[in-house]
Amino acid sequence: MGRDIQATVFTREDRTRYREKVKRDLAVLAELVRSGRFERGQRTLGIEMEVYLTDGDGAVMPINDELLRRIASSEYQTELAQFNIEFDVGPEPIGGDVLRRVEGELRASLHRAHAVAETMDAQVVTIGILPTLTDFDVTEQNLSANPRYHALNDAILAARGEDIVIHIEGDETLRATVNSITAEAACTSLQLHLQVDPDEFAVYWNAAQVLSAPLVAVAANSPFFLGKLLHHETRIALFQQSIDTRTEELAEQGVRPRVWFGERWLREGMFELFDENVRYFSALLPLCDEENPEEELAAGRIPALPELTLHNGTVYRWNRPVYGPGASAPHMRIENRVLPAGPTVVDAVANAAFYYGLLTALVREERPLWEEMSFATAEANFTEAARKGLGAKLFWPRVGAEVPVGELIVTRLLPLAREGLAHLEIDVADIDAYLGVLEQRVLSGQNGAGWQIASFRRLEEGGLNRAEAGRELVRRYSKLSQAGQPVHTWPVDG
Repeated sequence: MGRDIQATVFTREDRTRYREKVKRDLAVLAELVRSGRFERGQRTLGIEMEVYLTDGDGAVMPINDELLRRIASSEYQTELAQFNIEFDVGPEPIGGDVLRRVEGELRASLHRAHAVAETMDAQVVTIGILPTLTDFDVTEQNLSANPRYHALNDAILAARGEDIVIHIEGDETLRATVNSITAEAACTSLQLHLQVDPDEFAVYWNAAQVLSAPLVAVAANSPFFLGKLLHHETRIALFQQSIDTRTEELAEQGVRPRVWFGERWLREGMFELFDENVRYFSALLPLCDEENPEEELAAGRIPALPELTLHNGTVYRWNRPVYGPGASAPHMRIENRVLPAGPTVVDAVANAAFYYGLLTALVREERPLWEEMSFATAEANFTEAARKGLGAKLFWPRVGAEVPVGELIVTRLLPLAREGLAHLEIDVADIDAYLGVLEQRVLSGQNGAGWQIASFRRLEEGGLNRAEAGRELVRRYSKLSQAGQPVHTWPVDG
């Protein structure tokens, strides 16, 4: 969805033409795979970080256009709401000191954005969902100026035909009705990319699905939305509901949501996911490009497949395939979308190290883990992890049902992650440092969500009302986040 668009109103003819063009793109993609045209043997990673823009009291500031104008760098982009921006790192070859370099680049990008924000009496906050958000913040007036966001908003609401109901039951219950998709912008994330060979895509995607549950549990950082204490990683439920094109009746009929964990393990590869996109999901933005994909392929050039990639960008899988045309050969990436932003850069890189290491180890196992776990169980693990964070209990093959996630991570998954990072030839000192941060987070029982919940309760016990406690929570969080020490070291008493 990073593509700029001009048209915002579409005809029936537009939709028919787009469907046919997507099918042609899909056929060309199949031929690219069959004929071995994809780049192979390359292992690169990339990271995208989304952040909030707030004032000193933690209230959102809808200033991304002006902030980006002052930053004046293509490394930074708008996001759905005017109070968000995003910046990228990579692609970087995997090995050696890549984790340390990624930390340095993320830290430098964050510092630059924050320094410019300060000239506007604002700050940058890396957090999954801002606790001070109000229902006035998540309205259409705060959508970013780019026409693509307004077109997407209109398309989702038109497909749904009614306002969007957000209903989340956690420690407390939230029920709210919204008339735009701006609530989705409340969910800021850390997105991890990995380039993989086409013939290995299925095993990597399956492994990414399996490990999404422990990953989201250990990294949870989004316990509040609209003043309510909900799930430890409320982003998961909120993201799914805030851009759901289904009415209540369609959901009951089993129509698939746009934000999707999936429904089965892959057997063949990436083509299965693109094929599902075409078969299961109608177009939200039926924009046709002039490219003739068959002619591009016949001429020996690499087709961009713009319709297929745009359509893929409006199906929000938690582990999503990404087609990259490249200069001389196309490549495929897996984009992992389960992680929240923050709390600090070092926490984010520790999460990334855990993901890349564990993913690598799982795909190298002689007997794939997912052959011993139903897909429904993997999804149930994911839901449980989002709800309870480090308090979750998961089913894990070779261990048994209802194993505490902290015990699973320390005894089983961290050793696997270490093996995977060693196989990737990551510097040993960096493996020790980043996985050590993650281990101490588990042993302390304090991730971002845990710190927020404990601190908020302490503030309320100290006599602050909910609104005051939320503002003070964000002030303390921002100060500690900018100081950069990992979240397991943060004091609850301020």
